[in-house]
Amino acid sequence: MLSKEIFQHILEKRSFLCVGLDPEISRLPPCLGGMEEPIFEFNRRIIDATHKYTVAYKPNFAFYESYGARGMAALDKTVRYINKLDTNIFIIADAKRGDIGNTSKMYARAVFGEMPFDAVTVAPYMGEDSITPFLSYPGKWAVILALTSNRGADDFQYHTDKGQRLFERVLTVTQRWGTTDNIMYVVGATKAEMLADIRKIVPHHFLLVPGVGAQGGSLEEVARYGMNSQCGLLVNSSRGIIYADSSDHFDAVAGEKAHEMQEEMAGYLAEKFKV
Repeated sequence: MLSKEIFQHILEKRSFLCVGLDPEISRLPPCLGGMEEPIFEFNRRIIDATHKYTVAYKPNFAFYESYGARGMAALDKTVRYINKLDTNIFIIADAKRGDIGNTSKMYARAVFGEMPFDAVTVAPYMGEDSITPFLSYPGKWAVILALTSNRGADDFQYHTDKGQRLFERVLTVTQRWGTTDNIMYVVGATKAEMLADIRKIVPHHFLLVPGVGAQGGSLEEVARYGMNSQCGLLVNSSRGIIYADSSDHFDAVAGEKAHEMQEEMAGYLAEKFKV
């Protein structure tokens, strides 16, 4: 999927929402108790309720790997369900891979060769050869960690050498490895004020922005500082949507929360693109 196709889907749905699918069995609604496949059933109902308002989904691998084979089976089934429901929905494997070349080649095969993901999150700190295997699949994307919003981000990402912060060097160097059609960047929404600086370095790349909703990031600030000529944003919300309710109607409430975000996004898109 090319960036212009993602942009077209954003305009069609008037949304740049990405929903994180991070199921924890201990937090699943009681109505799913006793089901043979509770993780998949939870995901399916969330997807059915939200797909009209989203352009992307982002399953985090940790929430599937932690349940062993049954968790990974649920992940595979979830991704194939999304793909069957709407092939235009962008699916991101939030796996944060990044290892020596031959290992990364196997990671890339897993997410792109064995499962129908469109993108995978990767850590760039082992250098180019750890990322290029993910860029060898036509139409697939590496989503590179640039500036995260967790507490430990300050330990390394803001380290300054010769006037350049480490996250700025990551942006400067890694964009040489690919194109605006196969590299995007993770930038935490709680660092929204930094988006203006980031856009000076990567004006045309898509940014995956987690942290809106439960983590307190401002959608209005993300749109103001981060939007470019092709929108250039996929804003993720996980807990604020999927765990908004624990009753038998959890999926309907999740749909309402997704719709609320979509409507706010539609306003920002209308201002910029007159849609």
